[in-house]
Amino acid sequence: MLYANQSQSNITVGLQYQGLLGIVMFSTLTSVPCCVFLFINGTMLFTLRSKAVFRETSRYILLYNLLFADTVLMAQSQLMYVLAACRLRLTYPVCGFLSMLANLTKEISPLTLVVMSLERYVAVCFPLRHAAIITIRNTAMAITVVWAFCSLNVLTRIVLLSNVPFKDPDSLKMKDFCGQESILIDPISDLYDKAYTYFLFISAGIVVSCSYVGVMIAARSASTDRDSAIKARKTLLLHLVQLGFSLLSTMHNPLLIAISKIVTRIVLVRIQNVLYMFIIILPRCLSALIYGIRDQTIRPVLVYDLCCQWKNSPLL
Repeated sequence: MLYANQSQSNITVGLQYQGLLGIVMFSTLTSVPCCVFLFINGTMLFTLRSKAVFRETSRYILLYNLLFADTVLMAQSQLMYVLAACRLRLTYPVCGFLSMLANLTKEISPLTLVVMSLERYVAVCFPLRHAAIITIRNTAMAITVVWAFCSLNVLTRIVLLSNVPFKDPDSLKMKDFCGQESILIDPISDLYDKAYTYFLFISAGIVVSCSYVGVMIAARSASTDRDSAIKARKTLLLHLVQLGFSLLSTMHNPLLIAISKIVTRIVLVRIQNVLYMFIIILPRCLSALIYGIRDQTIRPVLVYDLCCQWKNSPLL
């Protein structure tokens, strides 16, 4: 799977061909929006833990889990970008740890979207049983299963990577910038990575799509709350968009390879920075923006928290 840290590696490999001014400019244009998004996500996480209604409602608990994974991935991605922009080369163990962290948090998002879609499906299609099925305990169990499944995948990757021999301590020093492609030395690891990616996104896409179709069918029933069904249908459609953005990030490198055949390296680096912001960073803030604006319960609390955080900022 081509993850965010791989994107940072590919972007900053091209930065070495630019002058200091170019590096500072691109790093600033990338870091400032990322810090803004981290501020929004951090405030949203605080908001979701500030009220009992958020802590005791299953869909808000799932949203917190999704937002937490996206925020960690965003922070880790930007860290990798800054390290590579400064031309700092890591050791394979350190790069492997950061890559596995990116793998873990990256996979949490589509699986959490699957659980959130199923929760909306139950709420519309089985409204009388929703309270009995979607409980705090069951939600916690679902989140635990998601993290356990993703952790198992990370452990499998570590086992595959452990088969790569390192002859001496000097061989642990990376000769290139840290990225996903830098640690997938073994062909078996690369094959497993691609197979798991296909399985994950195809399965998630099928579940979310089926939930959407089920809600559409239920919306035509006279016994179903039509307003609730319409809201759920729009939410599931947004989940499909979010899932599409996650899938799009895995197509980042093949797209750049195709573009590199028709443009110069300097132009390619600029395109890489734009794609990095719109494909890697911006989707990580999508959940906070979507739910912060659409949800009538979250919106007033989030706006209040954002205003208070901004007024108390040491930069003002």
